[in-house]
Amino acid sequence: MTNEKKIRVILAEDHNIVRNGIRNLLNTDSGLTVVGEALNGLEALTLIRNGTSADIILADMNMPMMDGLQMTEEIRSLPDVPKVILLTMLDHEQYVIKAFRMGVKGYLLKNVTADELIFAIKFIHKDSRYICSELALRFLDRLVDLPVTEESTQWVTGLEFSKREMEILEHIAEGLTNQEIADKLFTSKRTVEGHRQSLIDKTGMRNTAALIRFAMRNRLIS
Repeated sequence: MTNEKKIRVILAEDHNIVRNGIRNLLNTDSGLTVVGEALNGLEALTLIRNGTSADIILADMNMPMMDGLQMTEEIRSLPDVPKVILLTMLDHEQYVIKAFRMGVKGYLLKNVTADELIFAIKFIHKDSRYICSELALRFLDRLVDLPVTEESTQWVTGLEFSKREMEILEHIAEGLTNQEIADKLFTSKRTVEGHRQSLIDKTGMRNTAALIRFAMRNRLIS
């Protein structure tokens, strides 16, 4: 038995079959619990306002009456704001950028695996942001094709990286989790987390996504 609190999730999805499938999936993980269900963003807001306590709202982008983005904007004015994760079929870059600018913490395509969905919820619950691996790799491919400017090549001047940091940086760019990297390098997850933070601190980047952009622009990874 564990005393660790479960992550409380509200599902906002207007398709019953899809919502039921997601609920059944989340209920297979002992660290998660579905505390409410809604057919649209307005119903999800009503649940919150009526006293349903939630850590995460997992919502579709397109819903009747109030969509996922409108819901996110309304939620920002509430106390104890749950984190919003959008689960959608919309994969265009403009939707992703708009969502994060409006305060969304996670953006997942509906074809994500069960493991990635559960990982994303737990990762975001720790006050992080997450974009699904398919979109992350697609955006990385675009960055590879960007011209390397004089400004970007100067960023790396004076920085030194250990062999282990470079190994971890390569695996981060591949989209591996801390635990997966630890397993590959036969080390602990905590050690990998330390190296990841060290890379972010050295480069002055704000998060992992910015770190990968930095590495790509400076040809630290291929």
